[in-house]
Amino acid sequence: MRPFHKLTVNLCLSLFVFFSLVASAKDAELLLLKTYDDSQDVTGWLMSEKLDGMRAIWDGATLKSRKGNKIAAPEWFLQALPPFTLDGELWTQRGDFETIISIVRQQTPDERWHTISYQIFEVPKQQGGLLDRLAILEVYLEHHPSSFIIIIPQTTVQSAAHLKTELDKITSLGGEGLVVRKPTMPYHTGRSIHALKVKQYQDSECTVIAHKEGKGKYVGKLGSLQCQLPSGITFYVGSGLSDQQRQYPPAIGSIITFKYYGFTKNNKPRFPVFLRIR
Repeated sequence: MRPFHKLTVNLCLSLFVFFSLVASAKDAELLLLKTYDDSQDVTGWLMSEKLDGMRAIWDGATLKSRKGNKIAAPEWFLQALPPFTLDGELWTQRGDFETIISIVRQQTPDERWHTISYQIFEVPKQQGGLLDRLAILEVYLEHHPSSFIIIIPQTTVQSAAHLKTELDKITSLGGEGLVVRKPTMPYHTGRSIHALKVKQYQDSECTVIAHKEGKGKYVGKLGSLQCQLPSGITFYVGSGLSDQQRQYPPAIGSIITFKYYGFTKNNKPRFPVFLRIR
């Protein structure tokens, strides 16, 4: 990759660190998920589908994104929300992430908001275990019914085989995966071993056709690989690369193996991650 002036690099790195700290501060205020592995026994925990929507937090007055940005939802949508905090996903259907983002990011909300539901997986700042906290919203909805505020169903994990069966079922329907949580844990923020994401992934191969320069701490290095599938579909792989691989990237024309989690509606691999050069 071409060299950059030292002052420019230092400035970019400083800005990257600043914005990373801001993002980390926002994330620290939220419930975050660690990754499940087969060695963990989650029998008796609660599992639910991990929806591929846009994270949204209602603080009782304002609807915000994960990074704390105000979401310009229609007034009729906001008026239906309760006077206490909610955490969930703005969602339409499986495999529709791009559409959801295009709706939610409009500064002037349009009629497409009628296709959006607010799928709730947490009622923060309430007492008791997860089901106790969700029950607060359940009681509220009994007195203030809403067609678009939905509590994501929670099912008790009976065994490791039960978890795998449900994961296979959700994945076959085009879902992203599952979330498992220890039901007796009080509300907490940040990552912990008591809230886990459970996913399947597939792997495949593609041909590197171009290098895209990085930003922030990767200025002057590889940001992502532009790859092509045998079908001709192109996409970018930016995750999973080591610092050394960003400095000396796989050559154009080389074949790499990557993992992914299903496909987008445009038939591109979802969340591709670099694994190795073939």
